[in-house]
Amino acid sequence: MEHLCGQLTFWPNLTLHSDRPDLPECFQLSVLPWAPCIYLWAVSPLYILYLKRNSRGYIMMSILNRIKTVLGLILWIVCWTDLFSSFHEMNQNQSKPPIYFVTPLIVGMTMLLATFLIQFERLKGVQSSGVLFIFWTISVLCAIVPFRSKIMHANQENGVDDKLRFTTFYIYFGLTLLELILSCFNEKPPLFSSVATDPNVCPETTAGFLSKMTFWWFTSMAIKGYKSPLENKDLWSLNKQDSSELVVPNLLNEWEVEKSKAQSEQSVKEQATFTKTGAETNHVGGGPEEAEVLLSERKESRKPSFLWALLRAFGPYFLIGSAFKLLQDLITFVNPQLLRMLIDFTKDKHAPLWWGYALAFLMFGTSLLQTLILHQHFQYCFVTGMRLRSGIIGAIYRKSLVITNEAKRSSTVGEVVNLMSVDAQRFMDLTTFLNMLWSAPLQIILALFFLWQNLGPSVLAGVAVMVLLIPFNAFIAMKTRTYQVEQMKYKDDRIKLMNEILNGIKVLKLYAWEVSFKEKILQIRQKELNVLRKTAYLSALSTMAWTSAPFLVALTTFAVFVSVKKENILDAERAFVSLSLFNILRFPLNMLPQVISSIVQASVSLKRIQDFLSHPELDPESVDRRNNTSEYAVTVVNGKFAWAKQDQPTLDNINVMVPQGSLLAVVGHVGCGKTSLVSALLGEMEKLDGQISIRGSVAYVPQQAWIQNCTLRDNILFGRPYVEHKYRCVLEACALTPDLEVLPGGDQTEIGEKGINLSGGQRQRVSLARALYSESDVYLLDDPLSAVDAHVAKHIFDKVIGPEGVLKGKTRILVTHGISFLPQVDNILVLVDGRVSEMGSYQELLKQNGAFAEFLRNYSLEDIIEDDEVTLSLVDEEEDFPDDALSNHADMVDNEPVVNEARRQFMRQISIMSNDPENPKKMSRRRRCSERKHSEPPAEKKEQKVNKLIQAETTETGRVKFKVYWEYMKAVGPLLSLFICFLYGCQSAAAIGANFWLSEWTNDAENNRTQENMEMRVGVYAALGISQGALILANCLLCRAYSMLKAAHATHLHMLQAILRAPQAFFEATPSGRVLNRFSKDVDTIDTLIPENIDIWMRTFWYTVNVLLVCSALTPMFLIVIVPLMLFYWWVQRFYVATSRQLKRLESVSRSPIYSHFSETITGTSVIRAYGRNAAFVLLSDMKVDENQKSYYPGIVSNR
Repeated sequence: MEHLCGQLTFWPNLTLHSDRPDLPECFQLSVLPWAPCIYLWAVSPLYILYLKRNSRGYIMMSILNRIKTVLGLILWIVCWTDLFSSFHEMNQNQSKPPIYFVTPLIVGMTMLLATFLIQFERLKGVQSSGVLFIFWTISVLCAIVPFRSKIMHANQENGVDDKLRFTTFYIYFGLTLLELILSCFNEKPPLFSSVATDPNVCPETTAGFLSKMTFWWFTSMAIKGYKSPLENKDLWSLNKQDSSELVVPNLLNEWEVEKSKAQSEQSVKEQATFTKTGAETNHVGGGPEEAEVLLSERKESRKPSFLWALLRAFGPYFLIGSAFKLLQDLITFVNPQLLRMLIDFTKDKHAPLWWGYALAFLMFGTSLLQTLILHQHFQYCFVTGMRLRSGIIGAIYRKSLVITNEAKRSSTVGEVVNLMSVDAQRFMDLTTFLNMLWSAPLQIILALFFLWQNLGPSVLAGVAVMVLLIPFNAFIAMKTRTYQVEQMKYKDDRIKLMNEILNGIKVLKLYAWEVSFKEKILQIRQKELNVLRKTAYLSALSTMAWTSAPFLVALTTFAVFVSVKKENILDAERAFVSLSLFNILRFPLNMLPQVISSIVQASVSLKRIQDFLSHPELDPESVDRRNNTSEYAVTVVNGKFAWAKQDQPTLDNINVMVPQGSLLAVVGHVGCGKTSLVSALLGEMEKLDGQISIRGSVAYVPQQAWIQNCTLRDNILFGRPYVEHKYRCVLEACALTPDLEVLPGGDQTEIGEKGINLSGGQRQRVSLARALYSESDVYLLDDPLSAVDAHVAKHIFDKVIGPEGVLKGKTRILVTHGISFLPQVDNILVLVDGRVSEMGSYQELLKQNGAFAEFLRNYSLEDIIEDDEVTLSLVDEEEDFPDDALSNHADMVDNEPVVNEARRQFMRQISIMSNDPENPKKMSRRRRCSERKHSEPPAEKKEQKVNKLIQAETTETGRVKFKVYWEYMKAVGPLLSLFICFLYGCQSAAAIGANFWLSEWTNDAENNRTQENMEMRVGVYAALGISQGALILANCLLCRAYSMLKAAHATHLHMLQAILRAPQAFFEATPSGRVLNRFSKDVDTIDTLIPENIDIWMRTFWYTVNVLLVCSALTPMFLIVIVPLMLFYWWVQRFYVATSRQLKRLESVSRSPIYSHFSETITGTSVIRAYGRNAAFVLLSDMKVDENQKSYYPGIVSNR
């Protein structure tokens, strides 16, 4: 620096010990102005590259932007005025050191760079610049010292020597301060941004750098939530980058990359194995045993890693949070050093007073900075967790739409619901503290380094204690993982059984099976609780070990320190600086077991999710859907199909050719493969051999009708536009018009889950109406007439399916057991044991007297009984059908050559029964008919108010009622709850007592009594620490292994009893997803999350109480400050908790529809795929997830 500054001094220590401190002129001219310049030049290349890749649009030139640009140019002129002034002085033979040329040049160039960035940011759509805000802040802070120094020198020397530089500096300072103030304001949003189109955009998108750092943008919602309980309409839209629209495809792309890598590696291995096999066979003559070994080796392929996909998709964003964490960790160790200086300051009576103020200000400043940085780190971690959850749910949902039937055997609905709720949540929880994996060791190393400086080699005794704890903790982690796998298995079984109970609740109640099923659930629950109890025992040991670890490290270190040498005296500086470092050590040591536990749980979840996403998918190319010009609409050539690749073929040697516009009936005995044939045509089965082609679009009516939880009209439209005339024709054809009169809201009646408030026949007709409305080219009808009454079946066949029905001219494949309709079909296909036995027209097959004739003989009696029902209905309900319907039906029967005489006898008996006036059935039918005759016509019918069947899930408002806490306390046991609180108080008192004792111990150094009391001091200190550890162990065992599990068992039992005792109407109005949400996510919260939160809250509460008591006892004046401070914190807590609490409730309520929609989807995947509605259902699922995240995101911000 001598070359640059000449005779000017750079760093004398004299200024620090005076009452009027100042920095040397050379330091003020070099380091202070260069610091912001170095920062900006170092950051700019990366920042410019980032802006080039992440353009947000274009911002029009505003007045604010113009002012900032002009000020930047003026600053450049001011700086270079100093430079030219130096050149002028050099020409005047006034020699100036080089620093007067270098600094104005560097600062001037930096101001030009800052001006360029102002404009470049505008062109790239940046509304508020964090880079420039930090630059202007550093510039102002560095200029404060010269600002004071110049005024001080001017006062001392009664004037200013260099008036030009004096003036330019204050102009520079004023303009820099103005730039800093202006950088706090935002530019307008970029042109065509979502801010202009979205009416409820999140303020974060337009918030400035300062607002984002302090989360000030959230204040408007906090105020709204404080004034009145928040509702769904008050929530902001989700940020685009957090939405499923961007997050899920990003994750799926990375997963596809990972899968293709695994496949390419597998193909290379197979090729190498094949080459090796060939070589060995040629040269050595390897036998079949060697080939078998090679084949088994080939099967062991590398599975695609879902972890790598997650890291690539979300890692870069998460690393920004990691950078904040690193910065926060380093700042954490500043305070112990400042504490050391403060203790030194109190000892040194000659030290200037400003030292104390400066140290206090620095301690406050570092704590403030640490808080800001820590919460930025948490924000990045929570947002990463949120995106992880969206991505995982989206990936699982998309996968569930395309997995094979073989995969469905191993992955039940309950298991997949658990994957979406519990396992996705595990990842979400892990991201919060995942950085502790590297941060905890870093903090431990830094703490030990500073402790070594303070206490020397004695620290190694403490290190030894920590090393001894590692294998103990590793054993606990391994056992916990084993228990975690076991617990998740029981949880899956419980949710699976619960799902089955909800699906069959009507049957369960009719047979009064509630008690037996309750016992089944409780047996699984008891096994789950037993595993949780074992986990709690391990958790208690782990918590005791790691909570006691900082104390044990301190005890061994202090004991060894005072025992090794007599000269080693434990004074206040050593003790309390060491104690502050031990307290820093406490957090990573306490967090490590939790992080390891979370990683263990997440690793189990990762394997489960990876296994599910690795399931084989249905081949979309198995059915050729290209619109070829063949005369056949459906063609199957040498088809061989199975439900799983390793199973025996269900269908073999299938050859079917269905001409366009024809009606093909598929008949056969039960279990012969009729439904399998329809599934094969849809591509639902594994195609082992042959070819399938279908020309045009497909409509599918399954044997078990799939009904959505929406209005009747929406079920029929199924995403297609509403056309009044077409819709009415479909209702009429499917005999649904009379049903609309019965339903409370007509076609706007909301249908419960799985069509629970419709009869079986109504459900089947709605399913048929959906197919009819779709106007597809090919109709696959899997026994749609079996669920409807016989007379309705004839109406539907005549009006819809038959040769004169609405679908004439369309290709129809009808699976049926009703032989009465067979004479009217074009062709009949007879299946026997999965093979095509015969195919031809009705008359042709009768002449052959083969399998078809056998089928007719077997089903003749059943059809006679159906005819009985048909005739009864036709005789009694003449109004609904033409007069000649009976004669037509009789003619049709007469045309059939099989068992005509038997049928005629039945017809005669029916006519006798119909004329009997005493027949109660007849009377009731007549009554119904007369009632129908006198009912008002539909057009004049008064419009009924539509009652919504599925009620929206309600949320509580305001504070959590005391009754909720009291119910939980009752479940735990009131006396036991008080005893647990007392134990927590004792534990905290023991910790404070240990610190008190250490304070007394340090006082021995002043009285020169260190050696005589040493054993007693160490003994009492150890006793206090061991009692603290014992109390922690007792607490954990009492809380987690007994009382909390008792509460969890009681809560689950009450909820289960309430569900099983609920009336049938409850299940019609409550989606099963809502109930499953209670039994999966909420039960998991009661089992694991609530005990952890209670533990944290109790420790914090008692620690705070003890600290306040100690401070008040030692310094009574502290009470003057503490009262207003407590009032302020109480107000802040009320202000923010009101919003936070309501957001948590909204998040919980909006979670249920995700699982309801998923449960509904998974039962109707074949229908969704057949109609090509995959994309629409995926979009609907994404919307429900985003709706849930809309309340979760402000919830995590409110906790900052």
